[in-house]
Amino acid sequence: MIVKGGTVVMEAREKRADIRVKDGVIVEIKENISLEEGEESVDASGCMVMPGGIDAHTHFDMPAAECKTSDDFFSGTRAAIMGGTTTILDFAEFQRGERMQDGLDLWHEKADGRSFCDFGFHMTVPEWKEGTGEQIRSMIRQGITSFKAYTAYQDSIGVRDKELYPMMECIKETGAILCVHCENGEVLEYLQKKYLKKNPDNIRSHPLSRPDLVEKEAVSRVIDFAEMTGARVYIVHVSTGEAKQAIGRAKERGVHIYGETCPQYLLLDESCYELPGFDSAKYVLSPPLRKKDNQPALWQGLREGVLDTVSTDHCSFFYKTYKHLGKGYFTRIPNGIPGVEHRMELMLHYGEQQGLSPWMIARATAENPARIFGLYPRKGVIGVGSDGDLMVVKTDFPHMISADTQNQQVDYTPYEGFWVKKKIRHVLLRGQIVVKEGKLVQEEPGGRFLKREISR
Repeated sequence: MIVKGGTVVMEAREKRADIRVKDGVIVEIKENISLEEGEESVDASGCMVMPGGIDAHTHFDMPAAECKTSDDFFSGTRAAIMGGTTTILDFAEFQRGERMQDGLDLWHEKADGRSFCDFGFHMTVPEWKEGTGEQIRSMIRQGITSFKAYTAYQDSIGVRDKELYPMMECIKETGAILCVHCENGEVLEYLQKKYLKKNPDNIRSHPLSRPDLVEKEAVSRVIDFAEMTGARVYIVHVSTGEAKQAIGRAKERGVHIYGETCPQYLLLDESCYELPGFDSAKYVLSPPLRKKDNQPALWQGLREGVLDTVSTDHCSFFYKTYKHLGKGYFTRIPNGIPGVEHRMELMLHYGEQQGLSPWMIARATAENPARIFGLYPRKGVIGVGSDGDLMVVKTDFPHMISADTQNQQVDYTPYEGFWVKKKIRHVLLRGQIVVKEGKLVQEEPGGRFLKREISR
């Protein structure tokens, strides 16, 4: 397979070149590669050729109180690859009292043979007790080298400081990395009860109960723990300027910290909680959408490299059924929004407006996730020896994002009516055309599990 005539987005540069892929791996990058007998080609003339995206934060087929996410691995990864994402890292879970192995086995059942893109797992750790460290080591031997802790939701999947600290010590010892959802759980629970007494059916109470400093305080505390233990820590879904600043200061001190933000925090704001009727429930997620004046700091964080990645936290719930379960009580609205399909086109369009070059966008959406989570250089970049995961992007094809045309298995998109100029034309997974002229041509899922190793 040869991808011909495009402008190839490589690490820190762009150049006109052809790309040859054999047996799933890139073997040659240069101008004017000649076709061999029987070799296929993809015309990328007038287009950018970028590394397939890596979304390091998805929740497919995840249970949530009275319901579960509307996208499973089949529908979610199909939408992902249609949108130029060729690798996802999903969060596997197990319940307190169970074993991590139970969670890993369950997530393999959900994903194996049902994923259109390549995939790996982070393992959520809802508690720390005797034997947890050995379970983490068992996960690492099975290719799970990243884990997740919540500083919120402490009655279910969250952990307290006395659990988080030894968890970080183990992460440091093993060389793994810990993803952390940073909100002060006790404060937000107090505020939720306060606003439930005042006005339980007001969706505006959701952001009021989770103010900016609830996130920033937890980010600062987690950074301190990371500095004390030496653990590598990845802060998920950074939504505020204050949290971004805390991460920047920690990086200057040499703390092993990484920051992720999401398109919703770059492009949407708290005005979405002022919509008529129950429509604002579509935008209930945690952390919530913030004041618009946070957005310049987040974009600046991406330009400067303080924020390393843009993932989606894709966690879709049907609006007309699942979101409506919370009618009358804002705390019962399932938290989460869809986005895995639209991440790349949104970033290519709005990132360019914010001064991000194509290689800077590729860095945040592919290269950095690969480096952080042990997939580089196999994934995340266009280079000889890397997997032939490629997307061909039309640079001038204005179109509107709409639920009517999306592939995500959900009845709305938070980006309804957004116009974008870039269009994903073709997508290749390990050199095989999966999406051609914007249409899925591979009917059966061909994604593989990515067993990762610790790289110190």
